[in-house]
Amino acid sequence: MVSEEGTRQIQNVPHIAVEVGSPIVAFYNEIKTDIEHATVEDDPFVWGNARKTAILIIVSAGSMIAGLAVSIQNPANARIQSDLQASTSEISWTLSVFILVQGFPGLMWSAISEIKGRKFAYVSSVALFVVASAIVAVSKTIGLVIGMRALQAVGSSALLSIAAATLADIYEPHERGTKMGLYYSAPLLGPALGPVLGGVLTQGLGWRSIFWFIAICAGVVLVALVFLFKDTFRKERSLTYQNVLQRRAKKGELQCQHLDKSSHTFSATDKPVQPALESIVSPPQTGDVIVEAIGPIVAPTSCIKDINLSLADVNPFPPLLKILTRLNNLAILFASGLIFAFSYSISYTCSRTLSDYYDYDALQIGLVLLSYGIGSMCGSLFGGRWSDRTFARLKQENGGKGYAEMRLASTRPVMWFLPPAIIGYAWVCEKHVHVVAICIMLCLSGFFSTWVYASTLAYMVDANPGRSSTVVATNSAFRCVFAFVAIEVAIPIQVAIGDGYLYTLWGGIMIIMEALILAVLYKGQKWREACEEKDRRKSQQP
Repeated sequence: MVSEEGTRQIQNVPHIAVEVGSPIVAFYNEIKTDIEHATVEDDPFVWGNARKTAILIIVSAGSMIAGLAVSIQNPANARIQSDLQASTSEISWTLSVFILVQGFPGLMWSAISEIKGRKFAYVSSVALFVVASAIVAVSKTIGLVIGMRALQAVGSSALLSIAAATLADIYEPHERGTKMGLYYSAPLLGPALGPVLGGVLTQGLGWRSIFWFIAICAGVVLVALVFLFKDTFRKERSLTYQNVLQRRAKKGELQCQHLDKSSHTFSATDKPVQPALESIVSPPQTGDVIVEAIGPIVAPTSCIKDINLSLADVNPFPPLLKILTRLNNLAILFASGLIFAFSYSISYTCSRTLSDYYDYDALQIGLVLLSYGIGSMCGSLFGGRWSDRTFARLKQENGGKGYAEMRLASTRPVMWFLPPAIIGYAWVCEKHVHVVAICIMLCLSGFFSTWVYASTLAYMVDANPGRSSTVVATNSAFRCVFAFVAIEVAIPIQVAIGDGYLYTLWGGIMIIMEALILAVLYKGQKWREACEEKDRRKSQQP
């Protein structure tokens, strides 16, 4: 029974008329955008903290191994080249092909996760990664190493492209900054630890041991995924399923089978998508069911369950196009790509500087680069937490109404310090000062750059509800392309103009990156809402 206060609330909300026995088309005339809070069975949002934390640990561990695989072979390159009689360019390709390939299969894994669920995508991809790593460990030719490194990249890409979407499945928006920060510290820790672990294993057991090591680690994650991971994906919260239902409803292919004509109510098996479907009244003069909703409305759970997707339905390119045609998304994708490119460039060129001018071996280089990884981890953790606090504060100041762009305000404090930190690194390297100064500037550069990145990643998920896996996969593709280009041009530019001017240039590029984020902070809501309104009008056309 609805209270008097509840009745007053209901009187002030939209009325949606649905003719009894009609197709579900009527629901779609008033679809709102809060698809993330559609009612589902076994709602991941209300799972206990222990289960959520276990999921966070599993996907973070998998992502750390995926990051580890990028750099762990670097200390072993000379031995691999000697053992397999490979050229320098072939050894370079074992790294470049991994980075380039890692970005794009994420779109495929994202589509698979929409059909089979997150767990199926994770288990399949990690199993592929384990097999590819074992084959690299026993390879006798450099060609096979390059091929299996590419296959490793395909297997690792699901962890990097779907993990953030998995966290969006289980954590409310006000928690995501902190959890994204915790998660993202793992794939940052991997590349930082890689040279250290690679150096120790190569010197002690030979270069093949590093690939057996990551195969075993990935195997442990695979076992955890099979036995401890519970699938977080829910069809009702997927725009892919909602759009398919809408198209089929408009064509008259789908009826709402669970409307009870005699009582003019939903049957008990057909839960409305929002708990706020409080009152259903039947006026005698119309014979219609009047659904009064206090909140967003999407299709009923029972109708979603009856849908079987085809390959055409999960084609990743239409949603990818929607993401890329929104100016707010494109600006943040470029910004995050530039941050990621800088991260790979500084790790790659610093190794060469330490080797050539400080005469450091692989283990010493790895320990110095660990300072960048530690700074990045701290930036991710603190930046994510500050992102949540900023979002909560601005939402409260706005009368309890929040929007995605509020999260980007948390990046402003560190924007003043990131370019100077990078330029400082440039000239301590150029002047070959004591290595402690390099470690300090590496740590600061990693801290400030990752603080910014943590907020941009959370923003992309918040600004694209219902498309979290696709948008994170798109972000992964962008950042890997940017990283590939950065690695390919870094050494030639370093040789030509030196560390000083190279990273002064990077300081200028980071100012451009910051300008893109500020543009989205102040104009992004207007851009996003204009695109959403355009999509809404288009969806209502017959």
